[in-house]
Amino acid sequence: QVHLEESGGGLVQAGGSLRLSCVASGSWNNIVAMHWFRQPPGKQRELVASIIIRNGRTQYEDFVKGRFTISRDNTKNAVYLQMTNLKPEDTAVYYCNGDGPGPEYEWWGQGTQVTVSS
Repeated sequence: QVHLEESGGGLVQAGGSLRLSCVASGSWNNIVAMHWFRQPPGKQRELVASIIIRNGRTQYEDFVKGRFTISRDNTKNAVYLQMTNLKPEDTAVYYCNGDGPGPEYEWWGQGTQVTVSS
């Protein structure tokens, strides 16, 4: 079993930066990939960025390319999302998600609020 806990959200002005952290407790070695999702107010949850734990390969949705960076630290069982040049439309609850070698292996954090003021 894996437990994920996010931190680092908050209120920031447009153009500012935040770094979100997601720390995993439990069986880190069961995790194949980690993802950041977000859910803006009144909208559906959407994928933001992904990273393969073994090799660090990353993938980003177009709306964050060049502004957000996902990374991992295997020594700390942690994944990060560095967010720069934040926009009001980035306002959302950000969730950490991990998946493993099969469909039964999926874990979610509780979410952290990011609010970007204009």
